[in-house]
Amino acid sequence: MPNALYASTSDVFEATAYLALEDFLHAGIKGLWETFWGPDEALPFSVACIHSTSSKFYPAEKAISSGKLDGVCATAVLLKNLKHSQGRWDHIVVLALLRPDIGMVSAQGDQEPSPAVLGEALFFALRILLSRSLSRSSTVLRNSDCVYLLLVDSQFGGVVKVQGDLNKLDFDLNNVYNCAAEWIKKHAKISVSSIDRVWNKLGNANWGDIGTLQVLIALFHSMIQFYGEPKYSLDELATEHSSRLQCRRSERHLVDRQANGNGLFRFQQRSHSPEIVEVQEEAAVDLKPQETLKLEIGSVILMDDAYSQKGFQINDILTDSDPPIYTSTPVEEPTKTYLLYVGSSPSHLEPAWEDMNSWYQVQRQTKVLTLMKQRGISSRYIPQMVFSGRVVHPGPCNKPNASGSCGHPWCSTPILVTSPVGETISNLIRNGLFGVEEALRCCHDCLSALAAAAASSGIRHGDIRPENVIRVSNGSRHPYFVLIGWGHAILEDRDRPVMNLFFSSTFALQEGKLCAASDAESLIYLLYFCCGGVCPELDSVESALQWRETSWSRRVIQQRLGDVSAVLKAFADYVDSLCGTPYPMDYDIWLKRLRRTINEDHGKEVDTSSS
Repeated sequence: MPNALYASTSDVFEATAYLALEDFLHAGIKGLWETFWGPDEALPFSVACIHSTSSKFYPAEKAISSGKLDGVCATAVLLKNLKHSQGRWDHIVVLALLRPDIGMVSAQGDQEPSPAVLGEALFFALRILLSRSLSRSSTVLRNSDCVYLLLVDSQFGGVVKVQGDLNKLDFDLNNVYNCAAEWIKKHAKISVSSIDRVWNKLGNANWGDIGTLQVLIALFHSMIQFYGEPKYSLDELATEHSSRLQCRRSERHLVDRQANGNGLFRFQQRSHSPEIVEVQEEAAVDLKPQETLKLEIGSVILMDDAYSQKGFQINDILTDSDPPIYTSTPVEEPTKTYLLYVGSSPSHLEPAWEDMNSWYQVQRQTKVLTLMKQRGISSRYIPQMVFSGRVVHPGPCNKPNASGSCGHPWCSTPILVTSPVGETISNLIRNGLFGVEEALRCCHDCLSALAAAAASSGIRHGDIRPENVIRVSNGSRHPYFVLIGWGHAILEDRDRPVMNLFFSSTFALQEGKLCAASDAESLIYLLYFCCGGVCPELDSVESALQWRETSWSRRVIQQRLGDVSAVLKAFADYVDSLCGTPYPMDYDIWLKRLRRTINEDHGKEVDTSSS
């Protein structure tokens, strides 16, 4: 669902909104049908838009392509009928009205829709009930006294339920609307839910929130009206879910079902570590946690790759993030130093529960760096994969295959080893070592890395932040910066970048994907904060977008970078002009300007061959 605050044009926004609403309704009825009635039978419902003048039903995509979107007045869930494939008013199961001002009542503290929107919904409800009362179908006819309507905009939604006996409608052909109004006032029972959020700022439905649940319950009861009681009741599904949850807890050793049949468990805080313990009356029995892989400075870890086994001694911890990044030295080559990443063991958790941070850092980054190597992407500003493999644990290993696990806590734990080694920007700032020269060189080197990745393969980094940029010295008079942490890199359209309130681009926060200038925009934020920019209090996507809009419009970012260097200020203006557009970045011209500013147009320390 698009966000109205950031819609480029009204036509594009409206078209996208109707498509999103149609998808949302289809996902809702399909999920409810398969859950409560079973997936064996075909879905007896469809979704279509209604045209205000012709009263015809057709998909939103057809309305958009035929230029009839202006006449669309509502979206309906319809009962499928082979004799009337075009749809009829008496086949409407639920009607959804997409109106732009539904959420205004929530912002004003009111919990009910405006009288105009509510009045429109009531007349739609009466028209549906009248159509049902005139239907030849007994199934439709018996549901001519109750209908649900959904009121939604691009973020909020509510439900209106209208009940009443149409036999009490005093119909006058010469005064239709007054007759309808009198019936609504005297004989209709109207229930209106509160207006709550359905879609978040990124356009995703919050399926577990009250606003979405209200809509789903309305869909559920409407489906029961036309297709009868479901095969599975809510109580049965809740009991089945509780049984599955109890079984999973038992499998994960969270609960001993024989000793504690009610399945209660709690967290007991200890001074040394929190543990999950069993509750049985007043006694608490500690459960011993599984042994986990911890690397300490001075320890040696043995790795098995496709060809041999290699040992690495841990020298230091580069970042104390979760999971940490280590600096290590090969046991057989003590003069060399590498970065070492350790993932999560698949024996600890089920695939759906795996530590996604470590998965992106190890397995996904291994894939990205391997792909870069295969495509011939080489730059001193991009890390090089040296080794990748699995941890060799002590004792015998009887895993069934190369990708399996023998049950040992360390078995099949993935490892990635890269080069070069350096110091993160976070540490440089903490120690007061990030000045003007470092800012210029960091901008040049990171741009070089982005240019090299984007030039031949269109790869984008997607996670630029101080912890993912290191300064490499190697005893050289001119250190350089390397952009690490390529686990969240965007390789194809379906990939999504990591969301960071401080460093993600505006387009990434709005759309959940990157545009051509997104990485450069993230680089601007990194330089801004690293050069003393005021760090705002950001606690939501909305506040992050508001800060970006204010900072760019008031030229706060440009002015701050202008205090460091005129070329950085100019670069910020250039990036600002590209934000959210499909236009490509011109890396070459800015790399030349930055090199000229650093006075290294012909220096040996700037590698231009691969950027």
